Amino acid sequence: MLDDTPAGLLARLVSLDSVNPDLVAGGAGESAVADLCGRWLADRGFEVHRLERRPGRPSLVAVARGTGGGRSLMLNGHLDTVGLAGYDGDPLDPRIHDGRMYGRGTFDMKGGIAAMMVAAARATAHGPLRGDVLLACVADEEHGSCGTEEVLESFTADAAIVTEPSRLELTLAHKGFAWFDVEIEGRAAHGSRPDLGIDAIVRAGHFLVALEELGQRLARGPAHPLLGTGTVHASLVHGGEEPSTYPAHCRITLERRTVPGESADSAGRELTAVLGRLAATVPDFRYRLTPGLHRAPFAADADAPIVRTLTRHATRALGRPPAVRAEPFWTDCALLDRAGIPCLLFGVDGEGAHAATEYVDLASLDRLTDILTATVADFCS
Repeated sequence: MLDDTPAGLLARLVSLDSVNPDLVAGGAGESAVADLCGRWLADRGFEVHRLERRPGRPSLVAVARGTGGGRSLMLNGHLDTVGLAGYDGDPLDPRIHDGRMYGRGTFDMKGGIAAMMVAAARATAHGPLRGDVLLACVADEEHGSCGTEEVLESFTADAAIVTEPSRLELTLAHKGFAWFDVEIEGRAAHGSRPDLGIDAIVRAGHFLVALEELGQRLARGPAHPLLGTGTVHASLVHGGEEPSTYPAHCRITLERRTVPGESADSAGRELTAVLGRLAATVPDFRYRLTPGLHRAPFAADADAPIVRTLTRHATRALGRPPAVRAEPFWTDCALLDRAGIPCLLFGVDGEGAHAATEYVDLASLDRLTDILTATVADFCS
């Protein structure tokens, strides 16, 4: 069957709209693509569990039970994509040209979903392994990762591979992030009455300068060997009512990207120190700091059995040891790691995540499938 090949299955996955509705109002969500994955895996003997705490936002866990005494392995990938607007051409029409398949999600990350599904089916086709093989096809990674969080409440494994795109390189670390709102308080007054008004926007300017200085200090600080240093930047600024009024409030939303050894709490303490200095030195500087969403950074153990096993099979398939890399963005690896599951990230080559043109290199898709097949069979035997 065509959809027994990675490219054939990928084409079917890409043709289904799975835009994350938390990113794009009215987005289709993961239901249709989860239905396809569930049928495909059930037809190949997997025990399929559908998790759907949030209606219309399902995740699947498909299990090939082992005979016992072996290690279990989870392959994890997300079903949701970013939006379709602005894509160059039909984002749901998978086109193949010059060894590439184009379409929304081909690279990020339905290519990884197709590879891990076909690999798990091939590794278990001739009978069960000793250890369980689990496929977690999850919702919502592009926004809040509620899918992997829900999966980890009921399922675990001895190790995991996240099949996000990595250009067939071992990703052993990635940054985390923490969002904060800083509300600078002023006093509203008519623009002709500087004696009554306190300009919150002008005082926010003092904080923005101090934030830039904090970023410069971070850049000069200790660096992670793969990730470098943490960063900070202002993302949104809201303030003022009209030209003739002193603004009573100015809100700055900022993002602090963290590396291993840093946390949302440590970032909060940094910001509190910066704001405290301004309150002590800038007249009428008053503020409120509110933490927002945060996710921890991730660093794998390079000597973990799953890292060594995948490296061995990737080396055999590539004819050389795979490059080791880190990513500046966040992935579900951090959630798996926090749950005590040793993991790493390994996926396809291609280009265009979140961009107007997106493609996967089909040779890398086949190679990833072969590497995952061998890794599953070895690790779970």
